[in-house]
Amino acid sequence: MRALQARFPTRSPAGSSRGQPDRSVRQSMSDVVGYRVAMQEARSEALRDRVQQLLGPFDGNERALDSGCGAGALAFALAPFVGSAVGIDLSADLVAAGGALAPANCELSVGDATALPFEYGSFDIAGCMRVLHHAHRPELVVSELARVTRPGGRILLVDQIGYVDPVVSAETDRFERARDPSHTRLLPDQDIRGYLDANDLEVLSNEITPEQRNLERYLDLVGLQGEERRRVSGMAPGAVYEVEIGWYVARKRGGLVP
Repeated sequence: MRALQARFPTRSPAGSSRGQPDRSVRQSMSDVVGYRVAMQEARSEALRDRVQQLLGPFDGNERALDSGCGAGALAFALAPFVGSAVGIDLSADLVAAGGALAPANCELSVGDATALPFEYGSFDIAGCMRVLHHAHRPELVVSELARVTRPGGRILLVDQIGYVDPVVSAETDRFERARDPSHTRLLPDQDIRGYLDANDLEVLSNEITPEQRNLERYLDLVGLQGEERRRVSGMAPGAVYEVEIGWYVARKRGGLVP
C-alpha cells in the first residue's frame, strides 16, 4: 500500500481544469468504441469461462440481464449458457456497436442501470461489470438488480476494488476522474458487501483477484491524446501497475435454491 501511495503525485498538476473535449484531447467516439469492442472480443473467451465457473450450472432456459452492458461483454458471455440475454446501457454508441455483434439470443438497448425498465423478478440471472464506480448512486444499481431478479436467482457484481487508506483512495479516484470524467469513486470491499446485505442478497462466493494494468492501453480505452494524455499519465501510479478486481456472486433469498 505504501509503495502504491508513493507513486502518486502529492499535488495536482498545473493546468488541471478541463475545457470542452476536442480532437486534440480525445479521439472521436467512433474510434473509442471500436477500440473497446476489439478489446472486448479479445477477452471474450476468458470472460465466458469465468462466467461459467462462477454462475453455473445452467439449465439453458434462464433469462439473464447485463446491466450497464457497454458493448455487451457480460451478456455475450452468458448467451451460450442461457435461453436469452438482455443488455442495457446509457451509451447509444456502445449499444449500437455491440448490438451489431450480438448472438441471436441476445438483445441490447439503451437504458439506465439505476432505473431498469423491467418488472419485479424478470430475470433468473442479473449482473453488472465495472459499472458501480461510474454510478453516482451505486446502491441503486444493486437494488435494481435485486428487484428484477427472481427469488432464488443469482446476481454477479464485478468491479475494481477501492482502497481503505483514504489518501491512496483519494489519489486513485483523482487519476480515474481525470482519465474518464464519468468515474465517481471506487468502492471498498466492505461497501459492496454492505449493498448486497442491504438487499437481502446472500453472498455465495467472493474473489478478489489481481489485474495487471498497462497505462497506455488503459488511456487508449478513453481515447486520450496529446497534452491531456501526458497530463493524466503523470497522475498514474506507474506505466504498469496492479489493481484488485472483486467478483461477487449472490443469491436472492426466497424461492428454490438452484
